[in-house]
Amino acid sequence: MNHPIKHLLHAAAFALLSSLLPAAQAADGHSHGQGHGGHAARPELGADAAFAADGTLWAVARQADGGEQYLVLRTSSDAGKTWSAPRRIDNPSEPITARGEARPHIVMGQAGDIYVSYTSTVAPPHIGDIRFVRSQDGGKTFSRPMTVHANRDRITHSFESMAVDPAGRIYIAWIDGRGAAQAKAKKQAYAGSAVYYAVSDDRGASFRGDYRVADNACECCRIGIALNGQGTPVVMWRHVFAPNARDHALAELAPDGKAGALKRVTQDDWRVDACPHHGPSLAFAKDGRRHQVWFSGKEEGGGAFYSRTQDDGTLGRPQRLGSDQASHPDVAAAGRRVAIAWKQFDGKATSIMARVSTDGGASWSERELARTSGASDQPHLASDGARISLIWHTQDQGLLGFPLAGPEEDKRR
Repeated sequence: MNHPIKHLLHAAAFALLSSLLPAAQAADGHSHGQGHGGHAARPELGADAAFAADGTLWAVARQADGGEQYLVLRTSSDAGKTWSAPRRIDNPSEPITARGEARPHIVMGQAGDIYVSYTSTVAPPHIGDIRFVRSQDGGKTFSRPMTVHANRDRITHSFESMAVDPAGRIYIAWIDGRGAAQAKAKKQAYAGSAVYYAVSDDRGASFRGDYRVADNACECCRIGIALNGQGTPVVMWRHVFAPNARDHALAELAPDGKAGALKRVTQDDWRVDACPHHGPSLAFAKDGRRHQVWFSGKEEGGGAFYSRTQDDGTLGRPQRLGSDQASHPDVAAAGRRVAIAWKQFDGKATSIMARVSTDGGASWSERELARTSGASDQPHLASDGARISLIWHTQDQGLLGFPLAGPEEDKRR
């Protein structure tokens, strides 16, 4: 729902970059004039979706009513074209963040388990805790919320992502502020925050970890997560490379907490002393290729981009997505099919654009899926290896869904 340039938290960076997209900012209904406190006026439309084993698409979102905040579930039997009425996850009310880069997440586990994670805000803008609930009866009931991380400091724990590996282990990675807080206390320099993760090998009954992946991650950008061809979780995040380049890195996660080496995977050299609120996304296709999308706000040559690894494992030349107003791309893969979606503003309304490839990313077809003049979430893609659907949560039209690959889309063709 949030435009990338609008999210810059520091006044100096905002003054430099905001002139690029003034109309888009107004259309998305965001006001940044209050700095960190400007979140209050933004509708919290963040949502996520995942396919169950029977092909049902499940979506989770935040809802507020009478001072209460809670999570609601919807289901779709036609890959997102129609949805059931929202049904509350019946847990005590607590603050739930569902805007922009920080939103609830849903994944499916083994034996029909349903796992949901979210950030419960303790103090603005991003001081909070990563919370987790699970259902082991097909979504009829859910466990009471538990905090995933062992650390209980009043710091940033937010922007989490979640995945389940083939062994059924649950991985949750998040942006963590403890290193920055410790450095500040010692009056030492420290760029950004850090990436941490925790693991559950008992279907979400407990988590172990607070395993550090890397220091110096960008403070307010989502973490992309996907399973590679070996079933290993891989995370991709915006990193602060010296002296202050906001490019992207990835690393493999391991159940014993020994994360793989950090690898730089973009070379935009965007230098800005602020967090763009604009994280990457990645997917691994059946042939082992990595597909990744990201955003750069660099004054010359910036935009939304896509690239994939080549036969020799090196990353191919980035392809620019859409117009100068393209933002918040997402990517998913299912067999030889790859889908990319992004937001795009034309001066009056925000559109969701999609590219779909049936040959592993060698060629593409592109079309507009929907548009709105009101506030909206970012586009999110869900895949189960056979299907890909896009969901988009809008203020005016509600939750929209579009099958992009799979039986439902084959019928449309």
